[in-house]
Amino acid sequence: MLKIFLSLVLAIAFAHSALAGEDDVKKAIEAQLGGKVSSVTKTDYLGLYEVYADGQIFYTDEKVSVIFFGSLIDGQTKKNVTSERMQKLSAIDFSELPLKLAIKQVRGDGKRVFATFEDPNCGFCKRLAKDLTKLDNVTIYTFLYPILSPDSEEKSNRIWCSDDRVKAWNDWMINNKAPGGKGNCDTTAVRKAKELGQKMAISGTPTLFFTDGTRLPGAVPLAQIEQKLEQASAVR
Repeated sequence: MLKIFLSLVLAIAFAHSALAGEDDVKKAIEAQLGGKVSSVTKTDYLGLYEVYADGQIFYTDEKVSVIFFGSLIDGQTKKNVTSERMQKLSAIDFSELPLKLAIKQVRGDGKRVFATFEDPNCGFCKRLAKDLTKLDNVTIYTFLYPILSPDSEEKSNRIWCSDDRVKAWNDWMINNKAPGGKGNCDTTAVRKAKELGQKMAISGTPTLFFTDGTRLPGAVPLAQIEQKLEQASAVR
């Protein structure tokens, strides 16, 4: 009985010391970098601490004597620890996305659902748009996210103000046909979508979100999108 009691005391003491260590590292990092840190977590590798801030992961030691960015790879399993953690930390509640701010495209039965944040002047977004024409039985919510230039904002407004937003978006992204909308309608949705993307720490386009909450940055291969759609459908 005494052994069990001592084990519980040691376990509680260890838990408190670990939390205190993470809290100390968080305060030290915020003091050094002058920004807010979302989380600090002690890893199982070399006594390192994982720091998540501004949508990025980096690592430091308990004294914050070094800070480094890069992927942490498990030497035995060869898994990318950083990538797995990033997927978990950057996940969202898809049901909370304000979908009324997005351009909605439905193909086939529309059962498979995902959302994208895209800039109309983004070359990778245009490549993605062409790939997405090969998808069927999907609903795609496209949030206009003009972050590359003032012209991106102008084009986003004109697309949003078009009589047929889906057609205007696809005409521009796939066929390079300039949007015909004048951009003088209520473009609050474009502004709010941009503010939302910044709040979600979306630093590049395209960025995709699936109904299971995971995000995929970049113009990922169509096969990977198909795989994510199947995984997300299985979770729902």
